[in-house]
Amino acid sequence: MGVIVDVRIPAHDFEFGRRFPIRDGDAELERVEPRGDDDVAIFSLSNPPTNRTDGGENPFTGTDGYQLDRIHLGDERTLHVLEWDADADPLVRLLEEHDGSIRRGTGSTDAWTFETQFPTHEAFDSFRSAVDGAKANVEVLRVYNPTRQGTGAWYGLTPRQRRTLELAVERGYYDIPRRCTTIELADELGISDQAVTERLRRGIVTFVTNALLLDDE
Repeated sequence: MGVIVDVRIPAHDFEFGRRFPIRDGDAELERVEPRGDDDVAIFSLSNPPTNRTDGGENPFTGTDGYQLDRIHLGDERTLHVLEWDADADPLVRLLEEHDGSIRRGTGSTDAWTFETQFPTHEAFDSFRSAVDGAKANVEVLRVYNPTRQGTGAWYGLTPRQRRTLELAVERGYYDIPRRCTTIELADELGISDQAVTERLRRGIVTFVTNALLLDDE
């Protein structure tokens, strides 16, 4: 199954973080299957950059190794897809050199947190040694062996489901008596009351399925 590792790096300490400054809320990315034979990491991207740099809507314009595409899906929906060449950034290059890969990430104004995957503990150990040798400002938050293949350190939760569940617990939604409502959570997250309810429901089902309802094997 490999090893899942959560790492955090300050936004200003790597090229992607510098080129994609977060100014309002969080940004999330999740790895998707590559198109054709492209040997690059491809991610779907939420909270995309819009007029954030003097160079226009795309902060990666003129930067080798990055390409941001907008795919219109209809109904005013747009999928933002980022192609990320390993040679474009030292962090990603170190991951590639030691058989690691980024699965998903969440960025804020100060830092990005990535869920990464390595095939073995030995591969992760060699990556960590390389990071120390390069004096890169990368903090290892958690090392995890997934219970189910493909669920990752977040038990299969999407970043949005995880954030909504965390906020619900922090604000006392599950306390007795309840200290906040889904409407208050929705206001803080900037989404609808119904969306909060759906995220909580799906997140709980996903977490219980992957953490508790285990196969005998």
